[in-house]
Amino acid sequence: MTTRQDQAHAPMRSTRQWWVLCGFAVTVIVAAGVGAWGVQGTSGEYASLQQPDWAPPSWLFSPVWTVLYAMIAVAGWLAWRHVGFSDRALWLYGAQLVLNAIWTPLFFGAGRYGLAFLDLVVLWVLILATIVAFWSISRPAAWLLVPYAGWVTFAGALNYAIWTMN
Repeated sequence: MTTRQDQAHAPMRSTRQWWVLCGFAVTVIVAAGVGAWGVQGTSGEYASLQQPDWAPPSWLFSPVWTVLYAMIAVAGWLAWRHVGFSDRALWLYGAQLVLNAIWTPLFFGAGRYGLAFLDLVVLWVLILATIVAFWSISRPAAWLLVPYAGWVTFAGALNYAIWTMN
């Protein structure tokens, strides 16, 4: 049964949810930006590396990551709507974003392909742990991270191949 007090506070809760969604979007954008900060000319460096025949062209990464980052932000927001920020699932979510941000400087900035691969392996494990944690909270949130896990699996194979070829 809905009370008048609940009805009076409903617009505030609704507005707050949209602000939190914006916060998740900004957080994901910051993680992507931190990863790219100070690392210029990555497509040129990527093109100069020996790569397997199945390596995608550099122009493909930007649109794929744009879609994935949007899905990552919405997934975090959906989970937050059910449990707030204090749940372990959101801590896993934050940890995987940190490792995501670290990969670009490791791979492109430092040229540390082996360390970047290790980062991707741990990132992959954290993404899977986040999917499992989100599953009991919000199945749509968990499903939104599945393409991300698939792309990081592919990126890990590509990183490993580049590491061994260069």
